[in-house]
Amino acid sequence: MGHGGNVIDELTTDHREVEELFGKIEALPPGHKDRKLYADQATIELVRHSVAEEAYLYPAVREHVPGGGALADKELEDHAGAEQIMKDLEGCAADDAEFDRLIGKLMSEIREHVADEEGNLFPRLREACPADALDELGEKVRRAKKTAPTRPHPAAPDKPPMDKLLAPGAGMVDRVRDALSGRGRSG
Repeated sequence: MGHGGNVIDELTTDHREVEELFGKIEALPPGHKDRKLYADQATIELVRHSVAEEAYLYPAVREHVPGGGALADKELEDHAGAEQIMKDLEGCAADDAEFDRLIGKLMSEIREHVADEEGNLFPRLREACPADALDELGEKVRRAKKTAPTRPHPAAPDKPPMDKLLAPGAGMVDRVRDALSGRGRSG
């Protein structure tokens, strides 16, 4: 899928990619080893996506959208819940019964979050924010995802400026760990 465009287009593309991974998980029988591979890939994408949203999208929502503070707070709460599920999922093998429960819960929560963002938050942001600002945010989000962590860090700050200061360092450590372990790669 192609990345680019304004922040809404970029994040919507991320949503479709994660949904595609969820579909691959659901297509496999319980206990199949590739379910863990796809869950790790989904986690990597979700963590990078969340870090970028927390650094750039939600501050823009607070600034531009009437009532944006409450909207952003709800989204951050959703992220915190999903991040804890992903952290718990990290320690489960595909043939663990807890894996099935956690991945089901994660998919349900993420799908609900995506529906809310795409049906409520994105249209309100598009209406309230100038097009050039949305384009600039898209570029910032793409840059943030390149250095963002790839593993859940539930205790990490989720609001500026601390999130922007700490995320690149955690991201570098995560990518080294992923490279050494082969996490998120098939075969």
